[in-house]
Amino acid sequence: MSDEEKAGAEDIDLNALSDQELVEQMWDDLYDGIEEPITEGTNILLSRKWLPYDVLTKALIEGMRIVGVDFRDGILFVPEVLMSAGAMKAGMKILRPLLAETGAPTLGKIVIGTVKGDIHDIGKNLVSMMLEGAGFEIFDLGVNVSVEMYLEALEKHKPDILGLSALLTTTMPYMKVVIDTLKEKNIRDDYIVLVGGAPLNEEFGKAVGADSYCRDAAVAVETAKDFMKRKHNILASTPN
Repeated sequence: MSDEEKAGAEDIDLNALSDQELVEQMWDDLYDGIEEPITEGTNILLSRKWLPYDVLTKALIEGMRIVGVDFRDGILFVPEVLMSAGAMKAGMKILRPLLAETGAPTLGKIVIGTVKGDIHDIGKNLVSMMLEGAGFEIFDLGVNVSVEMYLEALEKHKPDILGLSALLTTTMPYMKVVIDTLKEKNIRDDYIVLVGGAPLNEEFGKAVGADSYCRDAAVAVETAKDFMKRKHNILASTPN
């Protein structure tokens, strides 16, 4: 976005907009990756007695869904999506404590990290940001994550999904180490395991025992959503 366009966006009086107009303006600002109006818009909606969960879902998550669609279709690229995710985080900084207070629902919990020996995190960060933007609660363990660190996080956070990332071909086999350890401890079936990273492919994902391989952040979001729907359907159909 050019400096002139940013200046134009900042000139808009957000307080003068109706609720729907404000939400749609926030979608545009998320798309353009401008943090200030997202912060202001979030505060305005809250001052208008919007529930934090409604601000999250109707303004931020829907805005990031639009970003995700265009990222998937090749209209937006990684730097632009990272800017959008940064703007989304500005709104989340305000909403997160309020959501915690009200016990607002999330789509699910995800523990994610780049495996041991690998310090690349751009792709993993993008996946984390877009998953959070889609409504998941994210516990990002960072890079160079050992199997012990994964196990500790699984025990602490009790997630639905475990995400493993690698960019180096030399660290890819460590994904199997993590998954095999889950099997050894008889907890493999407790988690949906998603793997991703530039050198991976679907065949590798199957070979290491993952539930699915995600080729990019947009696919990761859709895959995580799909698995959570299946999980909820299974739970709903299971007799008490």
